[in-house]
Amino acid sequence: MPGFPFAEVDRLPFTSDPEADRLLVQEPLALLMGFLLDQQVPLQRAFSAPKELRERVGSLDPQVLLHLPPGALEEAFRRSPALHRFPQMMAARLESALRLLVSEYGGDPARIWEEAPDATELRRRLLALPGVGPMKAETLQALLALQLGVRPPGWEALLPDHPTLATVRSEEELRGYQAHKRESKLAMRS
Repeated sequence: MPGFPFAEVDRLPFTSDPEADRLLVQEPLALLMGFLLDQQVPLQRAFSAPKELRERVGSLDPQVLLHLPPGALEEAFRRSPALHRFPQMMAARLESALRLLVSEYGGDPARIWEEAPDATELRRRLLALPGVGPMKAETLQALLALQLGVRPPGWEALLPDHPTLATVRSEEELRGYQAHKRESKLAMRS
């Protein structure tokens, strides 16, 4: 079943585009893709890319995307405006994730969390995705639990004790989160 049946929200306010924000809750691949691309581009750009990719190729189905003609996925990333600052690298990252989703989960991204017996296994599954390190896995798992109703046994113990994107429920909160993140980065550099 597409989407998150136990979602507490009908959109995630990450893009300033209501349709793109709703897609993040309606299509599990859209959410995963946003996290995969959230590197060296503004957060809004990373999480808008799934909607733009769907418009360019007609689908967010992992099987369909993997069976595009050779080079078509990269071309979709490169087409102006590019979906990412590094379109070739990120198209390859997405393709690697799609191969994993097809081989391990039958092409259904939701099986990552739906079939995880506990929160520790869910964390392991998220970390297996290309481009997902400990911080992204922690944030994604918290977002799944706090806003999308994905709460396997032990989820509470794995919640971060610092501000993350997982608790952002409005554009105002997103601005506050991003300001805090910028201040934290500046403090770390000092």
